[in-house]
Amino acid sequence: MGRVMGRNDKRARCSLRLLRENRGLGLAAISYVSVDYLRYLSPSWHERLQPALWIALSLAAVTRVPFYRNWTAELRAAIPFLASLIIMLSALLFEALSVRFSTAVLGLDWHVSASPLPDTGQWLLLSLNEKLPRLVVDILRAHIVGLHHFLMLFIMLGFSVLFNSIRAPGLGLAARYMFTMAIGRLLRAITFVSTILPSVRPWCASSRFSVPAHPHPWAQKYYVPYASDPNTIRMLIQSDNHFATVKDYPAEYRPDWGKMSFLIDILRPNVAEGSTWYQLLKKAGGGCNDLMYSGHMLVAVLTAMAWMEAYGGWTSALIWFLVLHSAQREIRERHHYSVDVVVAIYVGIFLWKITGFIWSNKDTSKFKRLARLDELQGRLTQAVKDSDIDDIRELLKEVELAGQERGGFPQWMIYVFAVIATSFSLATVLLAFTLTSDG
Repeated sequence: MGRVMGRNDKRARCSLRLLRENRGLGLAAISYVSVDYLRYLSPSWHERLQPALWIALSLAAVTRVPFYRNWTAELRAAIPFLASLIIMLSALLFEALSVRFSTAVLGLDWHVSASPLPDTGQWLLLSLNEKLPRLVVDILRAHIVGLHHFLMLFIMLGFSVLFNSIRAPGLGLAARYMFTMAIGRLLRAITFVSTILPSVRPWCASSRFSVPAHPHPWAQKYYVPYASDPNTIRMLIQSDNHFATVKDYPAEYRPDWGKMSFLIDILRPNVAEGSTWYQLLKKAGGGCNDLMYSGHMLVAVLTAMAWMEAYGGWTSALIWFLVLHSAQREIRERHHYSVDVVVAIYVGIFLWKITGFIWSNKDTSKFKRLARLDELQGRLTQAVKDSDIDDIRELLKEVELAGQERGGFPQWMIYVFAVIATSFSLATVLLAFTLTSDG
C-alpha cells in the first residue's frame, strides 16, 4: 500500500513539474503577443513593457545555459543546422529574384490596368461584416499577429529546450524549421513565377517600384500581341509559333554589373533604382503581383506545426487560432487571394510532416532499444533457458547501451560551443525582430 502511494506521489510531483514548465512557456507566448498588441491600445505602456519583457526572457534563457545538460546533442545538431540555414538563405535569394522578375516583366502599365481576379473568399468576409456582431467584426479586423510574431513564437519555442519544455536538441528543431521553410519558399517561387497573376492591390507596383512602364522584350514578343484578341490567340494555338508583329518600345536600360550582368534581363533595372543588383533585391519585399502561395501563411503554419509537435497542449490550439485569424486578415486586407492562403495552409502541413527525419519529438532511443532487443531475442531466450544470469545481464546491458548517445566531446569544446550557440541565437532574435517588425 505504501509503495503504491509512493508511486502516486511521484507521479503527482512529476505532473506538477510538467505543468509549471508548460504553463511557463505558454504564459510567455501569450505575454509576448499581448504586450506587442499594446502598441495599438496604449503606445506608452507598450514602450515600457516590451523592452522589459525581452530583457526578462533573455535573462531567463541566459541563466539556464550553465545548467543545460544536452549540449552534446546540440553540438551534433550544429552541422544540420548550419546546412539548413545555408539552404534557406539560398531559397530566399531565389525567391527575391523571382519576386522582382514577376513584378518587372510586364511593366507598370500592366499592373495599373490589370483587374484583380474574382475572389469568393473576399465576398464571404464582406457579407459576414453585415451579419456578425460589431464586436466580432472588430476582433476579426484587429492586427493581433503578424509575420514577426510567428517567427518570435518559434524562437521562444526553440529556447524553451533550456527549460526542458521540449525535446533536445533545440538546434535540431531549428534545422527542421529552416529546411522546411526553404523547401516551401522554393516551391512558392517556382509556382508564382510560372504564371504571372494580377495583384489584389492594382496600385501597389506603381507606389513601391520604379520598374519600366513598358513590358520586357520577352513579353513584348510572346504575350502582348496575344493578350486580348481571341482570333490571334486561336491562330497561335493552331500554329504553336510566334507570328504577330512586335510594336516599337523604348530600349532596355543595361548598367554595367560585371559578372552579374546576366541578371539584367531578369531584374530589369531602372536608372532611378540604384546601380547594383543587390540594391534592387533589397527593394523586392513581398512583390506586387499575386504570389501564389502566401509566404506569411507558410511561416504561420510551420510555427503552429512546430508548436503542436514539440509542445502540444492548449498553447498550440491558441496558436492555430492565431493562424486562422491571420489567414482571414490576409484575405480581408487584400494582401492575397483566398486560394493563396488555402494552398499555404495545406502545403505547410504537408511539408512539415515529411521533414520529420531531421528532428522529431518521438523517443528515438526507445525505438533503438526495442530494435536491439528484437535482434538479441534468440540469445536472450537461450540464456534464460540455461539460467545464465551473467549472460542475461550482458545482453540487457547491450540493449540499454543501444539507446544511449554515442561518445561525447571534450568539455572545452562543449563550453565554447555553448557560448557561440547562445550568442548566435540571441543575435538571431534581435535581427529577426528588427527586420520583420513591419511584417
